[in-house]
Amino acid sequence: MKRIYIVRHGQTYINRYNKMQGWCDTPLTKAGIAGADEAGEALKDVPFDIALSSDLKRASDTCDIIIKHNVNRDELQHIASPFFREQFYGFFEGMDSEMAWRMIGGAHGYATRQEMFQHERIDTIKDWIKEADPYHDAENSEEYWKRLDKGFKLIRELDGAENILLVTHGFTIRSLWYRYGDDIPLVPGPKNASITTMTMSDKGEIKIPSWNKMHL
Repeated sequence: MKRIYIVRHGQTYINRYNKMQGWCDTPLTKAGIAGADEAGEALKDVPFDIALSSDLKRASDTCDIIIKHNVNRDELQHIASPFFREQFYGFFEGMDSEMAWRMIGGAHGYATRQEMFQHERIDTIKDWIKEADPYHDAENSEEYWKRLDKGFKLIRELDGAENILLVTHGFTIRSLWYRYGDDIPLVPGPKNASITTMTMSDKGEIKIPSWNKMHL
């Protein structure tokens, strides 16, 4: 049985300014660094066998901060991978979030992302993001899951790794809630530096026993 501790990265400047942040990247704010330290303290006694993160700097930096607190910090390997990146928003990268979500959901009768997340499947929303992108560069659900599934294949193949740290992104964590959670509401989304726990059985069965916590 693998136990995966999924942490959303600390607050960034784009988070602070309420802009869309997928593959574009900005540094952690002071609050973001403090949040990563708090997550590190909450997880310090979990003997991690390996640390994984998105290769985007905000997630990688958060992971490094958490590692510094951990009981296994002196031997813990950190692997940063594009498999665990955030959803790619294409044309909407860096745009004001509320404006972007109105452009994405407006054609389907939604003025806000909260309404959309309450009533639509997350894979439908991913497809709408690509549909609304005038360049069609954004990831749709098929493209997104093809990438993320490579990351979970990597996790399944980690022999001997029972306690795993995974630092990733808000919409990606919502996506995991949607796919593997048992009626986990998509609104509100995961807070910066929050902890979601996931279990993976030897047969590959995945469950999410707790989510969006600031402590264990």
